[in-house]
Amino acid sequence: QVQLVESGGGLVQPGGSLRLSCAASGSIFSFYTMGWYRQAPGKTRELITDITTGGTTAYVDSVKGRFTISRDNAKNTVYLQMNSLKPEDTAVYYCNARLAGIEFWGKGTLFTVSS
Repeated sequence: QVQLVESGGGLVQPGGSLRLSCAASGSIFSFYTMGWYRQAPGKTRELITDITTGGTTAYVDSVKGRFTISRDNAKNTVYLQMNSLKPEDTAVYYCNARLAGIEFWGKGTLFTVSS
């Protein structure tokens, strides 16, 4: 079992920056591929970025060049640095851990990009 707790949501102006954190507990964090998903109002949840145990990252085109995922295995934490934020980035952001077909989810954190 892995427990995931996201933090860092809030209100940000367009063009601003924000960093989300996801703290993990309950299992060996470094074994898991970690991902960030988001679900905008009225839309389905989508994977926007993930990072493997070896540090390989991938991004969906809509956030490429603006968002950066990173992990600190010593702190059991994965981060999402978000820059040049746009109103369409408004969503609930979920942390995900996966290993061998098993997934765990955080409860999500909401942030809104608005002036």
